[in-house]
Amino acid sequence: MPKTPKYFDEMNGDGTAPRAPYDAYSQWFAGEDNARLLEKSEEAEALFRLIGVTFNVYGDPDATERLIPFDLVPRIIAAREWSILSRGIEQRVRALNAFLHDIYHRQEIVRAGRMPAEMIARNDAFLPQMIGVSPPGDVYTHIVGTDLVRTGDDEFFVLEDNARTPSGVSYMLENRETMLHMFPELFSKVKVRPVSQYPRSLRRSLSACAPNACTGRPTLAVLTPGIHNSAYYEHAFLADQMSAELVEGHDLRVVDGRVAMRTTQGYKAIDVLYRRVDDEYLDPMNFNPDSMLGVPGIMDVYRAGGITIANAPGTGIADDKAIYSYMPDIVEFYTGEKAILKNVPTHRCSDPDALKYVLDNLAELVVKEVHGSGGYGMLVGPASSKKEIEDFRAKLTAKPDNYIAQPTLALSTVPILTKAGLAPRHVDLRPFALMSPEKVDITPGGLTRVALSEGSLIVNSSQGGGTKDTWVLED
Repeated sequence: MPKTPKYFDEMNGDGTAPRAPYDAYSQWFAGEDNARLLEKSEEAEALFRLIGVTFNVYGDPDATERLIPFDLVPRIIAAREWSILSRGIEQRVRALNAFLHDIYHRQEIVRAGRMPAEMIARNDAFLPQMIGVSPPGDVYTHIVGTDLVRTGDDEFFVLEDNARTPSGVSYMLENRETMLHMFPELFSKVKVRPVSQYPRSLRRSLSACAPNACTGRPTLAVLTPGIHNSAYYEHAFLADQMSAELVEGHDLRVVDGRVAMRTTQGYKAIDVLYRRVDDEYLDPMNFNPDSMLGVPGIMDVYRAGGITIANAPGTGIADDKAIYSYMPDIVEFYTGEKAILKNVPTHRCSDPDALKYVLDNLAELVVKEVHGSGGYGMLVGPASSKKEIEDFRAKLTAKPDNYIAQPTLALSTVPILTKAGLAPRHVDLRPFALMSPEKVDITPGGLTRVALSEGSLIVNSSQGGGTKDTWVLED
């Protein structure tokens, strides 16, 4: 009989007493009635529904919009823990930005033998159109979401990097607003660092990356694929919070060498475009000619220095899970330091020896597509049936370059509220970093995603996961 893994309980530790970060919260919770908290949970759901905090599920025949379940028990991180995490995230974001500049210029990391040339040249996310292009301020990774997991008291791992179009920050902000609304007395007992400054920080950071063509206060806009996109709520939310225009491709055109948006007074030039459209659909003249989502000619304006696109085209290669396996080398190569945050050991299935090991151990591993996201296209071996494993084996054998594999980590747990009381569930954390030419600004906390099904390790909302408010304690 296999042993049940022991998971680190972030609230209760070894079970003898609450861990120090949870002391004040635990005392408060002990005085609360579970029935009242369940009523508050229903109230929160009604509030989210009223506000319209939803996401779309592609391919779902039953519904196009869903609420992301919100759990009232916060995830609490000590100031000391956050200090380590934030330093590690900043180091990683700076290294990723330097890596992106390098691979689109001299490719020194390849010349130094630290990464094989084919890892870049044969990568679907590498954009030849970006070769030799330097974005304003040399910033590629304006917004980065770093997915972290915890396995012990001081054991944190980076699960993946999200530098293409990271999502979820609106839920981080709405979760905090909801908790402040529902439990104002709790925040007088527990001193929590605020997250409400994120939209202002985002506008300030993007404005600092304005192109040379900008004169005066930068004009910002958020480019959305439209209402049917899974993250449309977030696009509209951030545009509103930043006092930026929310635009679609048909609202934009190239006018006098600038990208301009349609207004009631005619077309107005945009300085910084926070795009939530993938590279392939950004410019039908340079990429997919059938795209109706982008702006014809925007890449030509971008290359000429007439607009800032955030995140920069071509950043998607930093999300590649095979590139991820080189991150310890990338951090050391560009910063001269050892990585503060550890990678999960990763097998690149493109390597014949690694592929053999993975095929022999599929039942114990997590296998992911190198460009996959949202919990799709992956296999969690220990939670899969024999048929699911064999079906996945065929896909892996047919296209090994498309996959990486990792050991199944014993992810930490944080309690969720249930009718029977508190119950442990696995979590991850996505902090958000903003990069400008002057600094990296990391919001204290981030989006905690929680697997609501008992025993599940998949936290993605598209796969049934929920979210929690994340508290970083004041010193």
